[in-house]
Amino acid sequence: MNRAGTIALTALAPISWGSTYAVTTEFLPPDRPLFTGLMRALPAGLALLAIARTLPRGVWWGKVVALGALNIGAFFPLLFLSAYRLPGGMAAVFGSLAPLWVAGLAVLLLSEKPTVRTLLTGIAAALGVSLVVLRATAVLDALGVLAALTSSASMAAGTVLTKRWGRPDGVGPLVMTGWQLTAGGLLIAPVALLVEGAPPALDGRAVGGYLYLALVNTAVAYWLWFRGIGRLTATSVTFLGPLSPLTAAVIGWAALGEALTPVQLLGMAIALGATLLGQGKVAAPKGGPSAGELFSSDERNDQKDSIDLKGGAVRR
Repeated sequence: MNRAGTIALTALAPISWGSTYAVTTEFLPPDRPLFTGLMRALPAGLALLAIARTLPRGVWWGKVVALGALNIGAFFPLLFLSAYRLPGGMAAVFGSLAPLWVAGLAVLLLSEKPTVRTLLTGIAAALGVSLVVLRATAVLDALGVLAALTSSASMAAGTVLTKRWGRPDGVGPLVMTGWQLTAGGLLIAPVALLVEGAPPALDGRAVGGYLYLALVNTAVAYWLWFRGIGRLTATSVTFLGPLSPLTAAVIGWAALGEALTPVQLLGMAIALGATLLGQGKVAAPKGGPSAGELFSSDERNDQKDSIDLKGGAVRR
């Protein structure tokens, strides 16, 4: 698959995440952010593990726990906490700062020097999202702001480390997704039990909502996301993030009867433009593998993943 196709498939992940708000408010029990995070992560991770029948080995146990904590275990609860405490979509604004977090971390961990274009594009993305989601009545909450900034930084760090560490030989993105979702879900479980108590009673709508979040919104979406990280630069992938709040705004307009003002439409245009500009190619660091070599390696891992899944083999 060419680079444009990889970008398009990876973009489906944040587009899917943009439906989280509508599903949560319309189908799920209220005021259960930790339980919702748990139901997104753990069932999806266990399902992928059951399909792949592969466990980490050696140092990868520690790496999987770290990645699962950053991408899932810390990110989900902090994201929901910020969404509950910051009205008017302000949490999405702080989340849109992720490209700037990644640009800074990529200097330290990937030897990728950010360009002026990258920094300006990151600022433009945050500005565009702000115009779409902010309301004049929005009020800052110190804990909410801290949670939003930390969740954004957590996901950015997980993205950069996922790119830096890659995957074990012969392990494809589907298996890595299962490992991280399971690890993150197991980290959320005790916190959800202590803070929110026993699980709530679920009706048919809630069960359907959780199934959608676990399968489409999480298992498939994170598989596409981690697959994209393996084939694109970390900065390029994270610039797809603004598609999530933009999708949420479109769903709110189309399905929930929310209005879109001219200012919001301008913000959408700016954020989409920043997303496209953020896909500019970045040269591989000196001494590192070329883009072609990285792509070929990922293709081999994906092929091995597919073969092992079909044959039912347990891979080392």
